[in-house]
Amino acid sequence: MCEEKKIVRARRGKMILICLVGFLLGGVTAMAVTWNLIGLEGRTLLQAHKLVQNRFVEEYDTQKTLDATLEAMVSSLGDRWSYYLNPEQAQQVREQRDNAYTGIGITVDSETMDGLAILAVTPDSPAQEEGLKAGEIVRSVDGITITKETREAAVNAIKGEEGTTVSLEIEGTDGTRRTVELTRREVHGITASWTMLEGQVGLVTIQNFYSGTADLVKRGVEELQSQGAQGLVFDVRNNPGGYVTELTEILDFLLPEGDIFVSRDWNGKEMVYSSDASCIALPMAVLVNRESYSAAEFLAAQLQETAHAAVIGEKTSGKGYSQLLFSLPNGSAVGLSTARYYTGGRVSLIGTGLHPDVTASLSQENQKKLFAGMLPPEEDEPLQAALQVLKDQE
Repeated sequence: MCEEKKIVRARRGKMILICLVGFLLGGVTAMAVTWNLIGLEGRTLLQAHKLVQNRFVEEYDTQKTLDATLEAMVSSLGDRWSYYLNPEQAQQVREQRDNAYTGIGITVDSETMDGLAILAVTPDSPAQEEGLKAGEIVRSVDGITITKETREAAVNAIKGEEGTTVSLEIEGTDGTRRTVELTRREVHGITASWTMLEGQVGLVTIQNFYSGTADLVKRGVEELQSQGAQGLVFDVRNNPGGYVTELTEILDFLLPEGDIFVSRDWNGKEMVYSSDASCIALPMAVLVNRESYSAAEFLAAQLQETAHAAVIGEKTSGKGYSQLLFSLPNGSAVGLSTARYYTGGRVSLIGTGLHPDVTASLSQENQKKLFAGMLPPEEDEPLQAALQVLKDQE
């Protein structure tokens, strides 16, 4: 019996040794495969990182070093549309794309030397409820006066957790000052709005093409139709673009059967989006400017191409690439151009932008009013040009 136990133990020992050797060999193989996958450039980057980490004589900010490295890596691509976001910026972008964020609901101009000029106030937000208006200036946050040196800290101080409060000193347009207490909460951006103009022309203003925009646009068009709209104007000025899914859903709703959008990704794979036969049979026009990007440009281009919609305004930005946002382990992210966009007729806007059928621009003062949603239709020269074009088509 003792001899048998010795034999069993010996066999077990051999099995454990074999497993251990196999595990080590497997680990070495996996490491070798990984080492080959990341290539010479990846190994060089890792070695440089280890050298700084282990040999640099002074203290340093590891996050700052990482941010600078990744920013330089993306910048070296020479693509103005690809970008790096640190963890805080990445979180803000994700919230914006959900068209919801925690805050008070103001958009500010951080270029003001002293104070933060309010450019726009989000409807149904804490800021609107407390009477804040575009054109007013935030002079202090929680008792800290806003100067050129404290501006960035002030912007960050306005942000905070849901349910917490912030105290702002506001200078009104008449120069008087008041203090308001605002409770931060989830704010939902309104990405599309609509109204009926003279001549029974419906105006649909689209702020971006992120989550929920398509549903709002369809709802707006249907309501305008029920009110007797005889034509439609889509305003995508200052629109940064957004999701392809929102864009193509809107185009499918508006346009008759046919190809409406094409995406060709980094490995040559092509995705063709098509519309069904159902459509909106009304004359259309689109307002654009140099700040109309990506999905905004392609909405205008496709309506022009398929529905012969008139495009009014300024030459657009020419952003014909799509970016995917890739999350990194520490919460940061890299947005990389991974595909090229084309209209249904295979027209690219890269570098050229969309040229308007009718050129029309706003003064700098009226541009600010437009951004704040305070420009009366009769003072909006591009809009008036669009109304004239639709009238001439009658």
